Amino acid sequence: MELGAVVGKAGSDLSVAEARDPLLGFTILNDWSARDFQTRELTLPLGPSKSKDTATTLGPWLVTADEFADVWDKDGVLSLTSQVFLNGERTGGDTSAHMSWTFPEMLACASRGTVVRAGDVLGSGACGTGCLGELWKTSPDTAPGPLKPGDVVRMETEGIGHIENRLVAGPAVRPVPPARSRRPRPAGSSA
Repeated sequence: MELGAVVGKAGSDLSVAEARDPLLGFTILNDWSARDFQTRELTLPLGPSKSKDTATTLGPWLVTADEFADVWDKDGVLSLTSQVFLNGERTGGDTSAHMSWTFPEMLACASRGTVVRAGDVLGSGACGTGCLGELWKTSPDTAPGPLKPGDVVRMETEGIGHIENRLVAGPAVRPVPPARSRRPRPAGSSA
């Protein structure tokens, strides 16, 4: 369960003060993760790759930033309440006012040394208790298990609406061999 901030115009090396203006609006973002892949990938000192190659759901609307003037303060703190439900049962939620960084701060960071472009989307990061992976660590006895075909995930954010997705089975996965060293062994070493 995340909020997505959509960039409305290009910018580079933006200051935090400059980074508020290019933010066009906000939407709900479901950052789906393949936890089975992620468990293996995160043992390496690299960022997740295939675990984030599954899907991202955005919607149902893009609400322009000016429509949140009453809940977006001068410091860039946006205060919207979100909730997430699994099969009709509330599993988490929070307010975006608890985010560690504001969206202008995130956009300023994202623009360092590069160009952010219209249409780019920044994710807020999971709202408090809005991520199954985090719930498995913090509340292992009560957290729902891994998602399965037929499960329905619903996310709601005040002022934006809700998105709802039913999981369906994907195609069978073909096996891939594990990584192995292809370096030649030094002479005289044993296998």
